[in-house]
Amino acid sequence: MARKAGTVDEDLIPANSQHRYQVCERDLPLSCPMPGMYLWNSHPKVFLPIEETGEAKCPYCGAHYQLGID
Repeated sequence: MARKAGTVDEDLIPANSQHRYQVCERDLPLSCPMPGMYLWNSHPKVFLPIEETGEAKCPYCGAHYQLGID
């Protein structure tokens, strides 16, 4: 997932629009919502421990993250 600043003219991902996200090691440390997502309609940022098990679930929105290979 590319890091973006969040200006209006950028093509960002709507936060919490999906329930499953594939992330890579370059996305660590993992937070929900992730960089590259609109933040105005989302929950507070929370960091998710995904390194040990390869999976994490956001306690706010229930989004499921799975760690893949870069």
